[in-house]
Amino acid sequence: MAAIELRGLTKVYPGGVKALDALDLAIPDGEFFALLGPSGCGKTTLLRTIAGLETASGGAVVIGGRDVTGVQPGGRDVAMVFQDYALFPHMDVTDNIAYPLRIKKVAKGARRDKAAEVGARLGLDHLMDRRPGQLSGGQQQRVALARVMATQAQAYLFDEPLSNLDARLRLEARTFLKKLQRELGVTTVFVTHDQAEALAMADRMAVMEAGHIRQIGTPAEVFQRPANTFVAGFIGSTPMNLLDGTVRGDTLEVAGCKIAVPASAGGPLSDGEKIVYGVRPEYLTYSAGPAEGAFGGQVAIVENLGASHLATLDVNDVSVQVVVPEGSEPAVGDDGYAVPRRDRALVYRNGELV
Repeated sequence: MAAIELRGLTKVYPGGVKALDALDLAIPDGEFFALLGPSGCGKTTLLRTIAGLETASGGAVVIGGRDVTGVQPGGRDVAMVFQDYALFPHMDVTDNIAYPLRIKKVAKGARRDKAAEVGARLGLDHLMDRRPGQLSGGQQQRVALARVMATQAQAYLFDEPLSNLDARLRLEARTFLKKLQRELGVTTVFVTHDQAEALAMADRMAVMEAGHIRQIGTPAEVFQRPANTFVAGFIGSTPMNLLDGTVRGDTLEVAGCKIAVPASAGGPLSDGEKIVYGVRPEYLTYSAGPAEGAFGGQVAIVENLGASHLATLDVNDVSVQVVVPEGSEPAVGDDGYAVPRRDRALVYRNGELV
C-alpha cells in the first residue's frame, strides 16, 4: 500500500498540446480518489502518466515515497483496469487472472492457486474455465478486478471501468467495487466522467478542466460548495442554477427578483457589484403562492425524475429550475415560485466562490 504524490506534473504532446499543466496532488495511502471531468480534460492522461504508460514532460510521480518518474510501468508496482478490461480472448478466466503472475515468473501451480483464491472471492469460481467471450459484461469486469487483485500491487488505477455496463449493472458494480476497495485498503485512483459515480464512490475527488485541477475535496464539499462556476456547472445530476445578478445594498437583484444574500457568502459585497448567484434545484422549494425572497414566474417545463420532478420556471426570460417532490408537481403554464435555501445558495465573483 502506498501514497501517491504528483509534483508539478506536466505532459506536453507533439505540437505543443499541454494535456497536464504543472499539477500538484497528494493521495494518502488507502484512499479512494476519483478524477472527474469532461472528455479531453486530461484525466486519463494523468492516470496513464501515474502508471508510466505516458512519459511525463516535467515534474515528478512519487509512489510510496519512491520517485518513479523515470521507471517503466512494470517497475512501479501499480495495477490498472482499462475501460475495455483488456482480457485475452484465447485464455480462460484462470489464465487471465494469473497472467500478471506469469509475467513475474511465479510458478504455474502457485499462480493458478492464487487465481482460484481471488476468483472465488469475487464470485467467479464457477466460471474459471470459461473464456471472455462466454461472459457477460459484469462478469468480464470482475475478471479484470480479480487480475488486479492477484498482482497485490501498491495502488490500483481504474480508467472508466464501469462505462461499458448497463445502468443496473453499473449501480451494482460501483457498490461492489467500493466495498472491495475498503476491505483491501489499497490506494485507488478512479477516472470517470460520471458525476454520480464519483460522488457515490470517492473519499475525495478532483475536478479537472483543460489539464488543470479546478477543485479537490470530498464529494460533499464539491457538491455543496463548488469552488468556481465551472465546477458548479459540471457537478450534479441536475445542473446548478447559475444566474447573473447585481448587489443592491443588503440584497441581490437576480432575474428581476429581490433575493437574500446567501448565508455562506464569505466576503464583503459592494453595492452595484456584478455577481453570479448559484443554487442547486434540490435546494429550492416550489410554492404555488407568492413567497418572500423567491423567484416568481411561469412553469415552462416539468420533467419526471422518478421519485421527484424538475420544474423549469420562466422568470423574466431567465430559466430557474427547482426539484419538486412526487405528487406535488405543477402543471405547465401555472404561476409558481421557487424559494432558495439561504444556507445552500452561493455567490461567485469573477467565476470564483465568494
